[in-house]
Amino acid sequence: MVEDSNIKQQSFLNTETILVIDDSPTNLEVLYATLSCAGYEVLVEMDGISGIEQTKNNPPDLILLDIMMPKLDGFETCRRLQADPSTKDIPIIFITALSDIEEKVKGLSLGAVDYITKPFQQNEVLARVKLHLKMRRLNIELDQQKQQLEKRVEERTYELSQALEQLKKTQLQLIQAEKISSLGQVVAGISHEVNNPIGLISTNLYYAKSYVEELISLVKLYQNNFPYPGGDIEDKIERMDLDHVLEDLPKLISSMKLGTDNIRGIMQSLRNFSRADGERKKPVDIHQGLETTLLILQHRLKAKAKRPAIQVVKEYGNLPKIECYSGQINQVFMNILVNSIDSLDNSFVINHWALKDKKQRANPQIRISTNIDKEAVKITIANNGKGMSDVLQSQIFQPFFSTEPKIHENKLGLAISYQIITENHCGKLQCVSSPEQGTEFIIQIPVS
Repeated sequence: MVEDSNIKQQSFLNTETILVIDDSPTNLEVLYATLSCAGYEVLVEMDGISGIEQTKNNPPDLILLDIMMPKLDGFETCRRLQADPSTKDIPIIFITALSDIEEKVKGLSLGAVDYITKPFQQNEVLARVKLHLKMRRLNIELDQQKQQLEKRVEERTYELSQALEQLKKTQLQLIQAEKISSLGQVVAGISHEVNNPIGLISTNLYYAKSYVEELISLVKLYQNNFPYPGGDIEDKIERMDLDHVLEDLPKLISSMKLGTDNIRGIMQSLRNFSRADGERKKPVDIHQGLETTLLILQHRLKAKAKRPAIQVVKEYGNLPKIECYSGQINQVFMNILVNSIDSLDNSFVINHWALKDKKQRANPQIRISTNIDKEAVKITIANNGKGMSDVLQSQIFQPFFSTEPKIHENKLGLAISYQIITENHCGKLQCVSSPEQGTEFIIQIPVS
């Protein structure tokens, strides 16, 4: 009676479900009474097949399984339950009257956690049941904590990856800012040094032209008034080819003036290209930015020993001024055009032309087109180089990636360009290419 009282006092603490599988009605009655009085919910089945079905339909927290049963014995029932992912974690305690060590080892090797021997001792049954249910609860809690920890690790890993990505972007911004700043300082210094002598030459050429014109006028006046200047003078005139000098000298002065004007234009283009951007976007002439960039890269477009001159085909639309950061947009043009020239340098090598591609490869070309719709300005820069595979396209805007392994100068250029267009201007930058079909970069900048 004392034992029954203790069982009833603890009954309110236990809510787990226990499935008892035994072909003996007497055993089922005893175990049902003992476990029910202890507060457990008890399910009973009289054969292994029904027990497996019951386990799948209403998974218990613990199974008490008899070994000696007809049709499907306890060992096979245990094996099937352990083989099923949905039931393999449910602890199984064998019920047996056998005391053979080999039988117990066999049961434990199949996945059982313990044995209860007949005839039953209530205290032993409850103690073993309580122990293994507690272990199951602890395992479930441990599994939940593991899942929570894995989730926290996954979230933290994601946060760290985002922080790393942001750090990379910040580094790119700093590199770009430093690059533009350094270029601006160099250009400003060179421009200052060059403008002074160019200004002096240009100013003096203006007066030189005026003096030359007056001297030519004077010489012609002498010729008219003194048609027979004498033998010595006539010999000198013939040796120096005076008529040619009088005709060519003004052209020479004009050519020198044109050269100084071109130098001034180049220096102005360099200043415009490297001009620092303010905090706000400003209306920019996209075509002027393209022309400035092409002017700076003119030396790279010229013919080389292993490549013909690169032809630049322009198909400009009628664009209004677009609000953007001009220095950054010029940097994008520079990076994409440099990448295109690098590609052509490595594609159009005379010594390696294939006969079937000779006509195409004899004419390296960069085609630049612009147009506008209601939403965005579209700038397309395409080249007829060797192109690239889908794998390369997927990586082309990654930092430190280069389409040409031997080229190291532009490994940040396209990554910076992608960031400038997509983040700083809320636009799009795409690369469309396929092997032997050239490469096309498409820039889209929102109108507003």
